[in-house]
Amino acid sequence: MFISVEGGEGSGKTTLIRNLAEYLESKGDQVLITREPGGTRFGESLRKVLLDPEFPAAFNARAEMLLFLAARVQHIEEVIQPALRKGKTVICDRFNDSTIAYQGGGRELGVVRVEQLCFEVCDGFQPDKTFVLDINPETAFQRLNRSKDRMEKESFDFHNKVRSAFYALKDKHPNRIHLINADQSKEKVLADVLKYLQ
Repeated sequence: MFISVEGGEGSGKTTLIRNLAEYLESKGDQVLITREPGGTRFGESLRKVLLDPEFPAAFNARAEMLLFLAARVQHIEEVIQPALRKGKTVICDRFNDSTIAYQGGGRELGVVRVEQLCFEVCDGFQPDKTFVLDINPETAFQRLNRSKDRMEKESFDFHNKVRSAFYALKDKHPNRIHLINADQSKEKVLADVLKYLQ
């Protein structure tokens, strides 16, 4: 099974992924945790560029999107699909839906347009289940206890557009994408996710 975990900055994705992996491993699953951008040497190199807070804010939105997609294609071929073929459960911190929400919604490249491009570039490959951790951006940013990366430095207006795009994706793909209230305990977040994996 291929699971992606999505959501805004400070929504608790890392905590959920760790707790979900521990739960699945306790049930006998072999679990691979990976992330985007990243997961491969190529992807990690692009991650440094894409999230560098010193990188110019005037970074072209289409160029940014294409770098995310380049990292993803390599990630699918080199890491995700081989792990799935071995029978592992793959949990990925972000996947296509983040590109659609951040670049399509936040950068205003168009949710439909970016979703179509993601589908084409990835040959229709997508997660079996996607969990979007939903939290008000202002609340989420109070959780961040480290220096902010380039995406986290964006305005609340940008992050609210991203959140709206995630809502639209959930409405379009209700069988795959599940919205999880992230403004609750980590135990309750995990319990809500597990309801959809039974």
